[in-house]
Amino acid sequence: MTTIHIRNLEIVTLDDAGTILHDADLVVQDGRIAYVGEAPPDLRADEVVDGSGRVAMPGFVNAHCHSPMTFERGWAEDLPFDRWLNEKIWVAESALTPDDVYWGAALAACEMIRSGTVAFNDHYFYMDRVAEVVRESGLKAVLTWCVFGIGPEAEVGPGLEDTVEWIKETHGTADGRIRTFLGPHSPYICPPDFLSRIVELAHELGQGIHLHLSEDSEQVTQSLERHGMRPVQFVDSLGLFDVPGGVVAAHGLALNEPDRDILAEKGVHVAHCPITYMKLAMVFPPLRPRLAAGVRVCLGTDGPGSNNDMDMFAVMRQTALNEKYLMLDPEALPGDTPLRMATQNGARALGFEGMGALVPGAPADLILVNLDAPHMRPIHSLIANLVFAAKGGDVTDVMVDGRWLMRNRELQTLDEARILYEAERHAQAMVRRGMRQMREYRG
Repeated sequence: MTTIHIRNLEIVTLDDAGTILHDADLVVQDGRIAYVGEAPPDLRADEVVDGSGRVAMPGFVNAHCHSPMTFERGWAEDLPFDRWLNEKIWVAESALTPDDVYWGAALAACEMIRSGTVAFNDHYFYMDRVAEVVRESGLKAVLTWCVFGIGPEAEVGPGLEDTVEWIKETHGTADGRIRTFLGPHSPYICPPDFLSRIVELAHELGQGIHLHLSEDSEQVTQSLERHGMRPVQFVDSLGLFDVPGGVVAAHGLALNEPDRDILAEKGVHVAHCPITYMKLAMVFPPLRPRLAAGVRVCLGTDGPGSNNDMDMFAVMRQTALNEKYLMLDPEALPGDTPLRMATQNGARALGFEGMGALVPGAPADLILVNLDAPHMRPIHSLIANLVFAAKGGDVTDVMVDGRWLMRNRELQTLDEARILYEAERHAQAMVRRGMRQMREYRG
C-alpha cells in the first residue's frame, strides 16, 4: 500500500459542514484519502510532501466539453451561434480525422491538468481516440460519441450501432476511470424515432445520455412548431429522462417553470457554460429559478472553439459574477457554492461516486493551489480567494486516484512538448484539407 503524506496544508474539504483546516495533514493510502487534519504520529509514508504555501481542494469536474475542439480554438471568432456552427465549426469538422481527435484531446488534457481539472464529460467524435488520451493521462472521464441520426453523410465516423459496440468495450475501463454515455446531439437535430432508439439502447445497456437541450428561444419555437411541445417536454415524452444511467443536458438556457419542474423531478443534471454564452452573445437567464426548483446545476467549459480555454477557475468565477449581476444581488451564489458546483456537482453528474470532497475514504482526486502569489494575498477568506482571485496557472499539483498527474507544475504522465508540436501540425493540416458543410443548424 502506497502512502503519501502532505504536510503543512490549508485544506478546503468541501465536506457537508464546509470544514476548512489550517496547517493540516492530508494522507493518501492506496489511492484514497486516509486522514485529513492530523496524521497518526506513527505514520510511515512512502512520500512526504511539504504543502507550505498551498491549499488543497477537490479537483474540478468539467461537466460539459468538447475537448478535441482545441483544434478550432480561434477558428470561428466574432460570429453569432448559427453562423458559428454552419459556416465554421461543422465545416471544419468535415475534415476531422481520428488522429486529429487524439492530438486535440491530448492538448486539452495538458490544459485541463495544468488548470486543476481531474475529470471531464466529453461529447465529440472518434471517442475511441479520446479514451486513449484518458488512459495515458490518468484523468477520469465520461466519453460520449456524438451522433446525429440524419444520415451517414452527416456523421463523423461510424453511426449509432458501431458506437454501441464501442460503449460495450469501453465503459468501466482504465480501472473505472472511463465511463460512457449515449450521445444524441440534440432534439433540434435528431429525429424523434432516432431519439426513441437512443432511449431503448440506454435501457438495454444501462447507460446514461449526454445531449444539448433548449439552448435558445428559437429552438423552443421550432420544437413547438414540429412537436407541439417545448424541447424539455418533448424529450421527456420520449422517456429520455427516465434512462438508468441518468442524463446530462448541456445549457438549458430557454426554460420555463414547467421545464424546470420536469428537470428537477427527473434528476437531470444541467451543465452551465457561461463563457460560451457570453462569447456567442446568447441570452441566458440567472440560475436562481432553476436552483430554487431543485434542478441539479453543474459547470462546464464547453469547447475551446467557443470558450477558447478549458480553465474551470474562469468558469466558476464567471458563473458567480454573472449571477450576482443578473440578479442585482451581491448575495447570489454565496460562499463555497460555486466551488461545489464546479467539483462535486459535476462528479455526481458523471457518476463518479465519492468525488468532490476531501474526506476519509474518498478517492484522492485533488489539487494543490499556490497561495504565495500576489493576487492570492492577503488571506481573509480562502474561499473568496479561490472563487474570485485564483487562476488555472496557480495550480501546482494534481492527483487522481492517488497518482500525481502534475508535480510542481511539471506534467508527469504526458509528453507535453510532443503534444504541442503534433497538435499544431495536425490542426493546421485539418483546416487546409477540403472542407464542406455536413449539416445545417436552423434555429
